[in-house]
Amino acid sequence: MGVSGQHSSPQPHPVHAPQLPQPVELPLDERESPLGLREQLVRFVLTGGLSALVDFGLLVILMALGLSHTPAKSISFVAGTTTAYLINRRWTFRAAPSKRRFLAVVALYALTFALQVGLFTVLFEWLADQGLSRLTVQVIAFVIAQGVATTVNFIVQRSVIFRLR
Repeated sequence: MGVSGQHSSPQPHPVHAPQLPQPVELPLDERESPLGLREQLVRFVLTGGLSALVDFGLLVILMALGLSHTPAKSISFVAGTTTAYLINRRWTFRAAPSKRRFLAVVALYALTFALQVGLFTVLFEWLADQGLSRLTVQVIAFVIAQGVATTVNFIVQRSVIFRLR
């Protein structure tokens, strides 16, 4: 009932566009002080190890299912680098979401994609010609290509990308 004793009509509610679910974010206050180089490097290596397991595991599975080495490595690279970016942004570099940073990461990952998949392809074919088993060839080519790409990624992410706002 309203003040005058009459029924009040309901107030219209504003119409809002539906919101898409957002990823869970750490509170910003946990990220105010950047980590030192040593802690960042340790976290980067741990994250890289997990991401490499995702990458290599998927590579081996896709090749076992009959996919040739270059498409298999391309798909596994995307899965592994997506894992690495999501963990590194939040845990290693403690960086808030940023469109500029995301675009810089896309550019960096395009470079490291070409570097890693290209190097893996060249090494895979050369090592296979040496008479090594397929698993041995996969491991050696993967470790070398991953090592080169990881080094480039850490240097560029630490010195450029996660300094962007």
